[in-house]
Amino acid sequence: MELEERGLQLLDVAELEEPQRGLRVLEWLRHLRRVLPVITRAEIKENQKQLVEQLLLVMMGFPGPPARRLLAYNMAFVYSSGDTFSVYETIDRCNDVIRSKDDSPSYLPSKLAAVACLGALYQKLGRLLGSTFSDTVSNLLKVLRSAESQGRSEIMLSLERILKGLGSAAIPCHRDIYKAARSCLTDRSMSVRCSAAQCLLALQKEASFMWGSDLESLASICFKAFEGSSYEVRLAVARLLGKVLARAMQGATSPRQNARKLSLQEVLGLLSTGFLRGNSGFLRGGGDMLGGTSVTTRHVRLGATQAYIVFIRTLGGHWLARNVPVLLSHSLELISNPKAIQNPTDAACSRCCISYILRATVGELLGEKAQLEAAREICEVIRKLMKTVDAVLSDSNLETRFCTTDISASQHVLVCALQELGDLFLGLGTILAPLLKDSSAGVLDTVLSVSLHPSLSARLAAAWCLRSVIVSLPSLAAPVLDRCVERLTALKSSPEAVSGYSLTAAVLLGSIRLCPLGVPHGKGKVVMSLAKDLLCTASQNSRFSLQRTQAGWLLIASLMTLGPAVVQSQLGCLLLLWRSVFPVTPKDLDTERRRGDAFTWQVTLEGRAGALGAMRSFVSHCGELMSEEVLQRLLPPLPCAIALLTLLPSLQKLYGNSLKACSVLYRQRLYQLLVLLPPKTYEESFCAVMKELVADLTSPDYSPGGAAFLLSSVCHPDDLVLLGPSFQECDQRATEEELLLSSGIPGGSLEYDLHAIYELPSEGESVPKPLPSAFTVIQAASLLFGTLLAHMPESQRPQILQQLVESIKQTKGSRQQSVQLCAMSSLCNFLKHLASSRSNLGPEEMRKPCLSLIQAVLEGNSLWLRCAGVESVARLVQVVDDPTFTAGLIQASFDKLKTARDVVARTSHSLVLGTLHRYLGGINSSQHLASCVGVLHSLSQDTTSPEVQTWALHSLSVITDLSGPLFNVHIEATLSLLLTALITTSPSHPEVHRSLGRCLSALVTALGPELQGNGAVLSSQRTSCLLACSVMQENPDCLVQAQGISCLQQLHMYAPKHVNLSSLVPTLCVHLYSPHLPLRRAVLACLRQLAQREAAEVSEHAMTVAKEGHEDLKMEMNMRELGLEGVLLSLLDRESDQQLLRDVKETLLHMQNCTGLSRLSFWLRMLKDILSASADFAAVASVDTNQEDEGEVACSDSVLTSSKAESLGSSVTPHWKTRIFAMECVCQLITQCELDGGAHFDMAQAQEMKHKEPERDFLVLHLQDLIRMSFMAATDHSEQLRLVGLQALLLVIHRFAAVPEPEFPGHLILEQFQANVLAAVRPAFNTDTPPDVTARACEVCSAWLASGVVKELADLQRVQQLLLTSLRRVQVAKETASVYSESTTAMESLAVLKAWAEVYIAAMEKQVTQSKMAEAQNEVLLSLVQAELLTLSGLWLAALQDHALLTLPAACASQLPSQGGGFYTAETSDAARPHYLLSWAPILHASSLWLSSSGFVLPDQDEGNGHLSRPVTPTSMGQERGSQLPADSPEDLNLERFHLILGISVEFLCCPPVDAPMERITSCLRALKALLSGMWPKAHIGTDQDLAIELISVLHRLLLMRESSEVQLLVLEVGRLIVNAAQDHVRERRRSAEVDDGAEEKETLPVFGEGHDTGGLVPGHSLVVAALELCLCILIRQLPQLSPHLSGGSVVGKTEPLFSEARLLVASSLGILAELPSLCSPEGSVSVLPTLLYLVVGVLQDTTVKFPDGHLTLPVTAALQALKVIVSSPMSQVEKCRASWTRLMQSAVSTLLNSWHLERQLVPDSVSLLTALTIFLLSANPEVMSDPGLQNACVQRFQNSIDSKNPTEQLKCYRLLLSIFKHPVPEVVAPYVCSLAPRIMRHLSQAESRKPQSMEELLVLQEGVNLLKTLVSAVEEQNRPSMVCMLLHLLISFLLDENALGSAPHYSRALHDFGLHSLTSFGASYPTQFRKLMGSSPALRSRLEAALRGNQESLKPKAPSRGTMGGGHGSPSIQLKTNFL
Repeated sequence: MELEERGLQLLDVAELEEPQRGLRVLEWLRHLRRVLPVITRAEIKENQKQLVEQLLLVMMGFPGPPARRLLAYNMAFVYSSGDTFSVYETIDRCNDVIRSKDDSPSYLPSKLAAVACLGALYQKLGRLLGSTFSDTVSNLLKVLRSAESQGRSEIMLSLERILKGLGSAAIPCHRDIYKAARSCLTDRSMSVRCSAAQCLLALQKEASFMWGSDLESLASICFKAFEGSSYEVRLAVARLLGKVLARAMQGATSPRQNARKLSLQEVLGLLSTGFLRGNSGFLRGGGDMLGGTSVTTRHVRLGATQAYIVFIRTLGGHWLARNVPVLLSHSLELISNPKAIQNPTDAACSRCCISYILRATVGELLGEKAQLEAAREICEVIRKLMKTVDAVLSDSNLETRFCTTDISASQHVLVCALQELGDLFLGLGTILAPLLKDSSAGVLDTVLSVSLHPSLSARLAAAWCLRSVIVSLPSLAAPVLDRCVERLTALKSSPEAVSGYSLTAAVLLGSIRLCPLGVPHGKGKVVMSLAKDLLCTASQNSRFSLQRTQAGWLLIASLMTLGPAVVQSQLGCLLLLWRSVFPVTPKDLDTERRRGDAFTWQVTLEGRAGALGAMRSFVSHCGELMSEEVLQRLLPPLPCAIALLTLLPSLQKLYGNSLKACSVLYRQRLYQLLVLLPPKTYEESFCAVMKELVADLTSPDYSPGGAAFLLSSVCHPDDLVLLGPSFQECDQRATEEELLLSSGIPGGSLEYDLHAIYELPSEGESVPKPLPSAFTVIQAASLLFGTLLAHMPESQRPQILQQLVESIKQTKGSRQQSVQLCAMSSLCNFLKHLASSRSNLGPEEMRKPCLSLIQAVLEGNSLWLRCAGVESVARLVQVVDDPTFTAGLIQASFDKLKTARDVVARTSHSLVLGTLHRYLGGINSSQHLASCVGVLHSLSQDTTSPEVQTWALHSLSVITDLSGPLFNVHIEATLSLLLTALITTSPSHPEVHRSLGRCLSALVTALGPELQGNGAVLSSQRTSCLLACSVMQENPDCLVQAQGISCLQQLHMYAPKHVNLSSLVPTLCVHLYSPHLPLRRAVLACLRQLAQREAAEVSEHAMTVAKEGHEDLKMEMNMRELGLEGVLLSLLDRESDQQLLRDVKETLLHMQNCTGLSRLSFWLRMLKDILSASADFAAVASVDTNQEDEGEVACSDSVLTSSKAESLGSSVTPHWKTRIFAMECVCQLITQCELDGGAHFDMAQAQEMKHKEPERDFLVLHLQDLIRMSFMAATDHSEQLRLVGLQALLLVIHRFAAVPEPEFPGHLILEQFQANVLAAVRPAFNTDTPPDVTARACEVCSAWLASGVVKELADLQRVQQLLLTSLRRVQVAKETASVYSESTTAMESLAVLKAWAEVYIAAMEKQVTQSKMAEAQNEVLLSLVQAELLTLSGLWLAALQDHALLTLPAACASQLPSQGGGFYTAETSDAARPHYLLSWAPILHASSLWLSSSGFVLPDQDEGNGHLSRPVTPTSMGQERGSQLPADSPEDLNLERFHLILGISVEFLCCPPVDAPMERITSCLRALKALLSGMWPKAHIGTDQDLAIELISVLHRLLLMRESSEVQLLVLEVGRLIVNAAQDHVRERRRSAEVDDGAEEKETLPVFGEGHDTGGLVPGHSLVVAALELCLCILIRQLPQLSPHLSGGSVVGKTEPLFSEARLLVASSLGILAELPSLCSPEGSVSVLPTLLYLVVGVLQDTTVKFPDGHLTLPVTAALQALKVIVSSPMSQVEKCRASWTRLMQSAVSTLLNSWHLERQLVPDSVSLLTALTIFLLSANPEVMSDPGLQNACVQRFQNSIDSKNPTEQLKCYRLLLSIFKHPVPEVVAPYVCSLAPRIMRHLSQAESRKPQSMEELLVLQEGVNLLKTLVSAVEEQNRPSMVCMLLHLLISFLLDENALGSAPHYSRALHDFGLHSLTSFGASYPTQFRKLMGSSPALRSRLEAALRGNQESLKPKAPSRGTMGGGHGSPSIQLKTNFL
């Protein structure tokens, strides 16, 4: 509600007028409720008089129910915060209003408002009101006698509030209130009963007589209140009775309460009187229904059941744990009492109630340990009972034997006990393993013993209980199945044994699909053999015929659930069995009909029904095997089966009712099978089947009360809400559904269909509950009718439908309703089938019978029939698809609604308007829509009939939801209608409020995102929606509250800014522990959405609510300590609804994603507490030596199970499923921190940042907790939790392995947890550990060994020993029997091999990459693997061979070995494939490393065989294992291994799956890299050019599909190895030819290589082209400007710096390109050279960038290196292509020279380009650079660099010139010397006037001198003196005299020293020229002498330091400078 809350606002109520008065008053009252708590008391007192006057005016203004509640609250708050002087006047005024004689309906709201105000005032002010309460109570009780139902309900609620407010002060009135409330407790109005129960509940807190002297009478009146009660009444009264009884047993809590304390037996006895209440004789009005069960009795029994649960929950889980034996004994005594099982219906209801009591108490209130003890107690009860039964059955004395009644009683006890035992087993999971292993308990033997019970129900319950055992502990599946098979074989002579053990075997087979590890494949064959034996021996003894026949077919049908892999091998036998069970011809069937008797036909029909059931199971579960051929072999029995169907009526007439049950079962099975088969397969039998279907549908064998089973197929799911709240989900659904099946119809049970035992139960059920065959056959018949009728000729359809019409006319009363419902179900299925196949109804004649059927039910009295009729109308219009027909129907509904005044017609025709919109996609005409909406608006305001209102509003909601934008014009009117109805409709009509809620939801959806708008209209609409939501939230009905929350959730989605979380979140928190499931679902769904957007805000608001203490917040968990997150986690142990649990988990995950990093400590502490709640602390302390001491460990109890849990009854330790979720949250937190990065994985940085910012938190600081939690989970009793714990440990190892320990340099932080890790994984290697846990532990071990954390040999050996144990098991795995499927053996074996492979890979890689300090540790690790390498290598290769075979396409299936592979069997190959998929990549990599390291040298065969238990070398690929083959040569074995690894790699890399992890691709590439690094593979691939080309092509394709830089780098590395292999091969061929042919033919030798004599390189057949494409792909991706097409026609585009990965990729590509000419012939090299030069020069141009320090980037360096390799290629020297090479290189030089003039974004580096020119000068043929134009251009570029202002550029230019000047060919050097030497001399001579100012300038001068020295040594002798003279002049110019030397700058002094040193060495080299120069130039001589003197002077004070003087190259000065830096 968007009201301003700036302060208190007053409203002049008197001036308000209708129709806006009610809304304005409501808005003002809501405003007051929000403002009053936040304003000051002074302000309230100041305005109190006006406020009270206005509120009294509201009270007298006939307020509606929402306004009444707000009025009472505000009135009480004003007086509690203001003055109380006038409160007595207000009370008197209210009493006067109540006493008023005006009984008109218009005055009633004011009376109700006055009553509400009185209650609120007394509740708020309490004892401040003195003694006025007695008058008020008397007044209320007096008015109560004559009040109508709303008044009575409101008075009861008001009295409840008075009692709460006054407490013990109201004792004088307790008796009077008690008497009044007792009478109201049996009121005819359900709302009055609820209010009375609430009043008595408040009264019992102080009135001790209620749980004392009057307890029995109160219990009696409560049982009376249950009669004819609604669901809400049962909950309220049961809560009252349960609380009072708990109080009576607990006794008085104060001295003045002197009531007697009752014993537990007395309390249970009181409750049992209600539970066992008969149909008459108990109180009055017990009811007596002849021939059936009293519905009243059921109401009482359900109420008593709920009271039991409230009683036990009130006393709490700790009390229950101590009294489980008593509860079990009492509950089972109840079900064995004859009064509870008087007839099947009573028995079914009682069993359901007892099971619900046990489930809601033992199953929910106890922790896991207590549940284990409870299971032990139940087993003991079962054992004792079975001993008694066995003793009596074996007693030969007939007089002492059990009678039938006693056997029946024992069966019901066993069913309830076994069902609860099975549910306990399912809830405990693998935690129950110790109990099952305990021989003293004998659980399995006890349960199996029930399989011999005489009762089928008990045998079924035992079988289902064993199923629960198997689902919880899959390791027992095979042993228990074996025991069943053994006992079936041994006890075939016992009918009970055959039935019981076959049921157990069937249920076990059906449960195996829930066990991921499966059972051995051979079990299917054993069961099939047993089933055949039972069927074959069935006819040997008539006493066992029926049971053996049933058992045989049941086993076969359940075997189908194992899937095609098991069934395929038995398919031939199955088809023969199915064919043999039916007659071959009609003549044989006729012969059977004449010869049989009743018993023979019973056995025959049972057998054939079983065969049909097995066929149905086959079609359902093995659809993959249903090929055309199999279908044709399956069909032959069908004609005879259908023919037998037509004979059943005559057989039943002939042999009587003894065949009735089996004939109905036969029909059911045949119909169900035909529904699944394609109709065309039995087209010739359509007429016969249809005749039987019509007969079944027109004579149904059930009463109308049991028709609920057809509703799901007849009604739309959204319309079921109109049939009443019974169809809503609730916690008591199992028991409440019993009321749906009235008129003596028992609920669903396994006895009704034995074949349901191998099917999965539907969601929300623990046991399948098939209905009786009489119901199921109608279901199947109606489905089959719809399918067949749609496939029959159109001419026959009207006649068939007319038969249904006629059959309805011939019946009357309830029988007619039954036939009508069957007919409507069939018609609806027919119309659905037509719609789904997009078919038309057909000719117009079809419409008449359809309309006849529909019209007959539209105006019937049955709600169900009306819903079915409405649905059928819409479906009919959909398939007719005729606008005229549609318009006619709609108009008929309009006319009917205008004229009809009866409720039936108005409801059905109003709903027709909505359903037509649903199936026609909305009516397109807006005018027509307006008519519909107008009519429905009128009906919605019909207050005389709530039912009409409900249906009309529901229809309006459907239209609103489906009309889209067309409805916008009606939104305002509809909103006004809704608000008015919400304000005025009485809460006693909750069905109207629910329809209003659905309508509001549809309106919010229609408005959608427009709700965010700010316009006046939208703002008003949004305000109205929010107001409606708030009104709904305050409704007493839980479903309406849930709808209000859902509407607010929608509003938050569309307009989040306008939903006030500060008011919404408290409401959600209040309802988290609501007793109503729909409300909790709505709350969690809303919280899930809020957490996605505003998790932090939601958490803060929830904490605020907890701290402020909301008055309605009643939680068993302390939200103030745990926060909302902790409360949500606790719900995981309370709730069983799967949808709700999913919402809880998603909400928590969203909250953790949002706040996990900011509240890291909170989350980790909370999750740790959950995991610690049931951890074995002794085990933790034994290994946790580096963590808390034992004392701290022992007291680290969870806040979730703190001492407060002792007082909170139902608080239980978190169950294993909750702990699994907590561990998953831990893993997600680690992943979150990894994505966040930062200091989460750096201890030093984290500690530093924590010191600076204490509020921040980092994961590495909690590493100890992470290890501890992982350890606790990994060593838990729950196998699923162990898996998650090991996964978390693996995650911790991966993330923290490289984190150093800052306190101990050189050590890693995980080193301190070595004991924890070892202790966590060691239990997983026990022999009884499931394979999946062992496989996960192997993964952890490999990661731990490979991480480098473990350094000591002893520690490494401890972990290695675990892997070694598993390796030994792998070697004998195939010969060892297992209780699991063979595919799990493969999984474990492959996991072990994968772990060893990963360790070997890590050791080998560290050997290459690690520093010398780590070499010793790595050698230890490698030595551990080396010891087993011989065995491992063979196993690895065998695994790779298996993988290669399993990846073959389906077309090659015949090539697979018939016995399977090394680690899998042929039957389980499909199941083994995923395991190979997960493991092959590391194994492939390890095998490649081993092969490359061993050089493909085979070990000694004898030695190898000594270590292996089976063939491990893939030498028989694709052949039978048993065949004897001659030994292959080593070369053949090497070749086969090579191709095995290469084939697997290529097959995967050709087209890796989209979901393939990147690690798998990189492993495969690394395997190729390792493989091709060896000499043998290189030689082989070098000789096989096609293979090399194919490999390069595969790599190229991979580049195109994967963008990962790691993958691309590996691709290039592998490509380079391939190119190098080919290069070596070509080089070897040339060398061989050179040796063979002699030196005289050398000019003909270089013909080897691609291109041959023509130079042609053909794509697809050229390795050079393939490699070129590979490199080009990389280069174009990284440098698109290389491609004129990509760069828009410009060869050089914008140059941008490359990232480090891109630089590596470019450099690697260039390295490959440089090698390509060596693969070509001379002519081929000419073909490829232009491309190579273009790419290399292009990369150089695009990547060369000038940096201040002058360094070169990696791509530039690589380009220069590649250029040198290409330019210096031997191919350029071959005469026949020399000219071409010269021309192409000249072109490249020209391109380089033009690079100086290109416009570029970044400044190019001239030095790089000069280096490239130098490479051409020095490495290319001399004629390349001899062109005058190129020479001049090159000289010009060097001159520019010499003249550069950048000393770095000058320095590098001088060095390049130095290399040029040293070139031995004078013709190359001369032009450059002539042009550049004078310029260099001029530059150096300037040093005399301009001394160097930096080290770079100094180095330039020194390099220039070195350059001149080189020239002097290279010049001819006659020219040398002049050059020497010039150089000496230059060197002397560097010198300083003695005066200048002392004050000279550093660099000038360095130049002086350099000059002096150079003069010394140079003068010694040329003494003659030196003496001559000194003699001819006195000035130079004197300067030299002065310099020498100065030098001597400088040496005197201190020893000379030559640190700054270098040699000729000045290197010491550089070194000194570098060192200083």
